Amino acid sequence: MRAIWKGSLTFGLVNVPVKLYAATEDHDVSLHQVHDADGGRIRYQRTCEICGDVVEFRHIDKAFDDGERTVVLTSDDLAALPAERSREIEVVEFVPSEQVDPITFDRAYMLEPDSGSPKAYVLLRETLEQTDRTAIVRFSLRQKTRLAALRVRGDVLMLQTLLWADEVREAAFPALDAPVKISSKELELSASLVESFSSDFRPDEYVDEYQRELRTLIEAKLERGDAVDTAATFGEAAEAPKGGEVIDLMEALRASVERSRAARAARG
Repeated sequence: MRAIWKGSLTFGLVNVPVKLYAATEDHDVSLHQVHDADGGRIRYQRTCEICGDVVEFRHIDKAFDDGERTVVLTSDDLAALPAERSREIEVVEFVPSEQVDPITFDRAYMLEPDSGSPKAYVLLRETLEQTDRTAIVRFSLRQKTRLAALRVRGDVLMLQTLLWADEVREAAFPALDAPVKISSKELELSASLVESFSSDFRPDEYVDEYQRELRTLIEAKLERGDAVDTAATFGEAAEAPKGGEVIDLMEALRASVERSRAARAARG
């Protein structure tokens, strides 16, 4: 695992040298686009609209167009910005953890102490745990100023980048403006349904079914050749029941509770 950023985590007069690592990775199968007639690989090229030449990535700059004029920004221009030059993760405040809305969470990163003694790192970690606080921090990564939540996961300090406030859309659904009457019996049945499905969350119990089936299909094609259809590989899929909106909410809740109880009883 390779660090993607090195710098210091600072709060007050405390300076903690750290390395930044991506905390997640994509497990999706990588697929290419090909021509259906002959299987030839489809590739995209960066072509200049003025000279028609194919341009290498190292010769590509960025630009802003206001509709009348274009300003070209070179990589040197962007690297010279003060925020981009900063190698600090600055703590701006400590907030109650429940105040950080999960909808604002973006990318997750792990912080590793980058010094001979991890004492300051461990001190900050234990302080966050004991106070049940999350540190809100600012830093620059890949030519962007980031807002992030610094929190604890196990023995590691995690950096969860946050969306800016204006990047979160407000919900405006007219259907929710109309008053809806919920009876106590409906609430009771709904609560029973929730209870019947209640369990501890174990992420390892869940798998990406689509990616697993995709890998099975690919393996079958590799073994048998190209003349293998989906039905032969996975079997005939059961047809999904057809129907419109469930009108009787009480009956649907009652049936769901009974079905869940029966399933749990069958499992012992």
